[in-house]
Order: sequence, then C-alpha cells, then structure tokens
Amino acid sequence: MATATTRSTWRRLKRNKGALFGMVIIVLALFVALFAYLLAPDGTPNANRMIVEIGGQKPGFSQQFLLLPKERQVEKSAFLTRLLTGSEDRFQYIPISSYTEGKDSLIVQQFIDEGITERVAFPYSATRWSQQSSEGNYSIVHKTFYLGTDKYGRDILSRLLVGVRVSLSVGLVTVLISLSIGVLLGALAGYFRGWVDDAIMWFINVIWSIPTLLLVFAITLMLGKGFWQVFIAIGLTMWVSVARIIRGQVLSVREMEYVEAARALGYGHPRIIVKHVLPNVMGPVMVVAASNFASAIVIEAGLSFLGVGVQPPQPSWGLMIKENYNFIITNNPMLALAPGFAIMLLVLAFNMLGNGLRDALQVKA
Repeated sequence: MATATTRSTWRRLKRNKGALFGMVIIVLALFVALFAYLLAPDGTPNANRMIVEIGGQKPGFSQQFLLLPKERQVEKSAFLTRLLTGSEDRFQYIPISSYTEGKDSLIVQQFIDEGITERVAFPYSATRWSQQSSEGNYSIVHKTFYLGTDKYGRDILSRLLVGVRVSLSVGLVTVLISLSIGVLLGALAGYFRGWVDDAIMWFINVIWSIPTLLLVFAITLMLGKGFWQVFIAIGLTMWVSVARIIRGQVLSVREMEYVEAARALGYGHPRIIVKHVLPNVMGPVMVVAASNFASAIVIEAGLSFLGVGVQPPQPSWGLMIKENYNFIITNNPMLALAPGFAIMLLVLAFNMLGNGLRDALQVKA
C-alpha cells in the first residue's frame, strides 16, 4: 500500500515542470558542493588566493602570471584532502605583462595596476626550490577570471562555487534541528492535549511573537560568531511552524480507528506516536521542510551580510555581497550581483520543489 502511494506521489511530482526544474537545480547544487574544490579555478582552502594587484576586475578579465615556488616546499595534497578542504598553493602568483630570459635572471614587467608595470629581475636561483634539482622551475600561465575578481584579487567564480557548501549546509542543519524539535513538541501537544498542549502552545506563541531575525541575533550573540553557531541559531528559530503543523495533524489523526485499535491492544503512547501517528502526518512536514530550507539560505545570507554570520575568509554568498556591494554603483556590479543571483536561483528551486510536493502529496493549504 505504501509503495503504491509513493509511486502515485512520484508520478504526480514528475508531471509538475516547476518541481522538476527545482530538483534539477538542487541536484546540480549538490554536485557542485561535493566537487567544489575540483571544479573551482582556485582550489585553495576557502578559495582564498589573494592577488591584490588584480583586485576589482570585471568578468572576463585575463592576466598572465609568473609562478614561482614558495620559500618552503609545499607537499602535494592527497585527492581526498583536495576534495574536502582544497589544497594549499605550491607557487606564488605574480601578475606580469611580459617577460624575457636573461643570462642569469628572468626579467619581467610586473603588473601593478591598470596601465602601471614595474621591471623586476628574478635570479634563476629564486625560481626553483633547490639548486641541485630543476624541479620547481618557474612557469608562465595565463588565467581568465570569468566572473571577475573581488577587491582582494580573489576569483569570484571559485568563491561562488565553494559558497554553495555553506548555503546547502545551513539549510540541511536548520531543517534537521527544526524537524527534531518541531515534530517532538507538536506530536506531544496534539496527542496528549490538556495541560501538555496548553504549556507547549504557550511556549510556541511566545517564540512566534518574537521577530525571527531578532531571535537569531540574540542566539548568535549568545553562542558567538562562527560557521556552526549561525546554523544552530537559525535552526532554533524555525521549529515553530513545524510544531504547529504537526500538532494540527496529530489532533485529527489521534481520533482515527487504527489509533483507537492500537490503544485497545495495549500499546504504549511512545509506540503509538512513532509507529501509527507520525507516519501519517509527515506529508505536510516535507512541504514545510522545503520552505524552511529556502528560508534558512536567505537568513544565513542576511546574517553574513550584516557581519554576524559566517566569518571571512570562508566564502558565503551573503558575505560576498557585503564585501562587494559598493561595486554596484561603480564600474563592476557583477561582483555583488553574481552571489545575489545564486541565492535567488537556489531559493527559487527549493520553493518550487516545495510547491510540487504540496500538490503531489495533496496537502491542503
């Protein structure tokens, strides 16, 4: 029976073009989040390769670089390390306009700013890690920054790709926390009613009356700024809607014949709630979970923009907007618009998936 219902729900969901579009965007986002450091042009931790000489460049900007070995030899990272956290640069990136090879040194025109260069000579002894080996010799590379660079000279595209991880992580953690608290309190209130319902509803109404952002600010300031703190803070403010929906559903389901039969057979309250009540009220919860996922992404972006969310140098789309919003009224608005479009697209995908789930599960508004 459950399998037939699941198949019927999936067929209805597949007919919804908006829901399919949302699922495609979400699957692509998950793929990018998993392989972000391998896909990004800047594969350093947090995509934080700073080249201040090329800061604030427009999309499509190209630059030639001289790669010199760092003073200390950096070991090549393992594949799993690069996949999870990126790998440290083994070279220094020096922007140049041209170069010539002299007898005992490499002579370059180092790029300082638009239209400004400086002639610099690098002895060949400085272009390799050891005199006894040719390994680590300099190389010349040409890089294109498809979305431009921020004011620190970091690649916007790379930070945008790595920033997907923050947005999906905050949504996932928020949904897990809100579902855990909301389902528990909502089920208790709807099943036991009486004073238990009154106490839980009083608490829900108190939390409901506090503006969400104000509550998030208070929790964030109490827990401190940071990556995990903001996730917990947002999760602790979004369980109320889940609890109210679960309570309403449980109030109607608890009077069904199969619940009465379970009581007559002598089953305990925990078993009845877990085995017989909750499986029949989770449809609306899936819809509100998709909505909460989208809301969490927006709230995290807002907190990061205000400086109380994810802290630099970790890439967050809201933080990227904060760092580059002044470029909107100058000559390079894409630095702030690109993360804004990314937020809009991901939030739209989850909202469209939520609407599709609502129709497929035939959840009444």
